[in-house]
Amino acid sequence: MPSVLRLLSLLGLGLVIGPLLGACSPVGLLVSATGVATDTSMTWDIVKHFHGKLTEDDATPCARLNSVQRALNARCDYVSGSIQQADLAHSGLQECALAAATRDPRLWRALPELLDKGATVDTCPGSPLVALAEAMPCPDFASASPAVIGAIRTLAESDPRAIRHDVFRMLGCPKARAAGLDRVLVTWLDRGDLEPGKLSFSPLDAADPDLLVSRFGRELEVAGHKPESALDGYEGSLPSGFEMALRNSHWAALEWWLYRLPQLANLAPPQGGGQLAWVPLQRVLLPGFLQFPETQRDMVGFLMVRGASPQQKLPFDQGKTVVAFAVQMQSPMLSLLETPTRSAATADPQSTLPALVQTGASVRHASRTQPQAPGSLETPAPR
Repeated sequence: MPSVLRLLSLLGLGLVIGPLLGACSPVGLLVSATGVATDTSMTWDIVKHFHGKLTEDDATPCARLNSVQRALNARCDYVSGSIQQADLAHSGLQECALAAATRDPRLWRALPELLDKGATVDTCPGSPLVALAEAMPCPDFASASPAVIGAIRTLAESDPRAIRHDVFRMLGCPKARAAGLDRVLVTWLDRGDLEPGKLSFSPLDAADPDLLVSRFGRELEVAGHKPESALDGYEGSLPSGFEMALRNSHWAALEWWLYRLPQLANLAPPQGGGQLAWVPLQRVLLPGFLQFPETQRDMVGFLMVRGASPQQKLPFDQGKTVVAFAVQMQSPMLSLLETPTRSAATADPQSTLPALVQTGASVRHASRTQPQAPGSLETPAPR
């Protein structure tokens, strides 16, 4: 289709300039050799003008780009060692080179050389890793080369602006752990970068659910981080730790949250700039909320046994309860919501855990179990 449109445009161009060309030359549509050669003919200027309009949206050929632009253009071939230091100072890009290379996994290929040639995060108005975390919460780090992983680790350890909620979550996600990038979090903790009271977020809230219930999560508490502070707001776009555990049906992390902060069973604080709190029991009734929809019945029972009330009023509609909401949407969970349950204080914890947890060796959902990377936070190396 684009080629057809281009052909029609060229035909239109011929119709527009045909009379002009005819007046300038007895040959009709042919431009005189003198006009073309000297590039002074008014007719030739008109031709160039129309041609420019037709091609103004065409991509610049790779050969006409400087070495940095070529390296950071996914459609151009990249040759290791081709970046010129002079081009780093005047790249012609609308953003710093490291940010452009970090945000797009297709361009990670250039990260090691950019750092070797002198590119620094000081030239970037924001953290390149924050831009990556906002674009991709858990990129495919495992497919990156060791050199690229080393470059990403350098960016994380050399830029204080990278110590943010979303980057913390990203570096602890399963694909980051498989690549060993979760060690950056240990480095931050060991060198005092995660000192309580000096952060714009809570590491407990930002931790991936798997890490929250690992030794690393315990070390964060030992370092002084309190579960209560995990309910504070933060700057970022990724969900809170409790919401993520709820979405992923991560039973062990949910046990962690509800044991320390039992009020979460009925009401969770607003997130993502929201003005209203939210009700977990109502949220899990929504189609598409749970990553594993087959766990919905287990989740409803799990929350109710731990204090979640079906009669809890909804913040966005104080005249409606969770049960009324379930009736309105004709939820298949209605019968379970209307069944009396024992309180969390008297229930046997093991009897209330979903069968998946009781019978399995892992507290994680079987379909998302990840291999543990050597030296990762799940199986930490001696410190």
